[in-house]
Amino acid sequence: MNALLLEDIHPRAVETLQRTGLNVRSELKSLTGESLIAALDGVSLLGIRSRTQITSAVLESASDLLAIGAFCIGTNQVDLDTASHRGVAVFNAPYSNTRSVAELVIAEIIFLIRRLYDKVGAAHRGVWDKSADKAHEARGKRLGIIGFGNIGSQICTLAEAMGMDVYYYDRVDKLSIGNATRVHTLQDLLPHVDIITIHVDGDPSNTNLIGEPEFALMKDGVILLNLSRGHVVNVDALANNLRSGKVAGAAVDVFPQEPKGAADPFRSPLQNLPNVLLTPHIGGSTEEAQENIAEFVSNKLLDYIKTGSTFTSVNFPKIHLPRAGDATSHRLLHVHQNVPGVLSEINGIFAKNDVNVLAQYLRTNEQIGYAIADVDRKYKESLIDDLRQVSNTIRVRIV
Repeated sequence: MNALLLEDIHPRAVETLQRTGLNVRSELKSLTGESLIAALDGVSLLGIRSRTQITSAVLESASDLLAIGAFCIGTNQVDLDTASHRGVAVFNAPYSNTRSVAELVIAEIIFLIRRLYDKVGAAHRGVWDKSADKAHEARGKRLGIIGFGNIGSQICTLAEAMGMDVYYYDRVDKLSIGNATRVHTLQDLLPHVDIITIHVDGDPSNTNLIGEPEFALMKDGVILLNLSRGHVVNVDALANNLRSGKVAGAAVDVFPQEPKGAADPFRSPLQNLPNVLLTPHIGGSTEEAQENIAEFVSNKLLDYIKTGSTFTSVNFPKIHLPRAGDATSHRLLHVHQNVPGVLSEINGIFAKNDVNVLAQYLRTNEQIGYAIADVDRKYKESLIDDLRQVSNTIRVRIV
């Protein structure tokens, strides 16, 4: 079985997959279009990060692909609907880099509120600027968190430990942590806080979540951080408000257009503006986080290959399975469209082929059904072919 890892995924992923006998190829860059399609020929497991776009056309051409591991938090770079209908399970790492992102946010808040950007630059130019003008403590400041998921809530914990007053807004009803105050609308949050940090997902509905109308609601001299998705903040509007002084400082780690690799040029309207920290999408780029992600996602891919387990999949029905049986049994995996009658048809085929079922599982979501059966090895040779002929079958596999 072949695995392809793109975008310089941590070597721990290669080690983890190779230990089980997989043939692993690792590439530093992402691939696109026909190059990606050609590279997926004969590949069962694909590992990507945020830049590689797994489109419907790519999935339709990847007949051998069983699973995709997104070695990051987001999965909006994968066409999940097509993946489901092609029987390709998708896994990600929703928690593994949480601490790294949270720590960077705290570091950047201190850097910006103390105006260290200006002080460091001046010192490098030979200017000795000891002025305390516009330099502040973080303690006592009001921090607004937009998106109170894994990262947002971790930032809340760290910020409160520093003495900040935390307010948060999330579209989903989330319980407060510590002394954090929930705000029910974005419009109520924006004028109330001194610092804003954004941690929403990549859903298209979040495009330009922060634009000119939102900047107009903010306090004069606000600090803004975006370490979520590039399309969430209108960067032209942010640049305008930085020039006007409405926004006193900003830290941006994600951009609407990002280079495919280190050799490609990077351009942004935010370049060369005062008190602006621009980082190349490194929120989760610590050695600890990348190693954790590599191990976590690799093991989820292996669990799926070895046992059929999909408990942490983002697109398959979630089933946590025990190890497949012993030398006397097989595990049959059947992925199908979620329509009535499929399980009844499968069980009819079991009876026809003299199958002794030891255990059986079924889960469905809105799109697909996932049936698993542990069976005795003694059955007619026609069983697998018969299962492939079941109405609305997507994929049949034995582990």
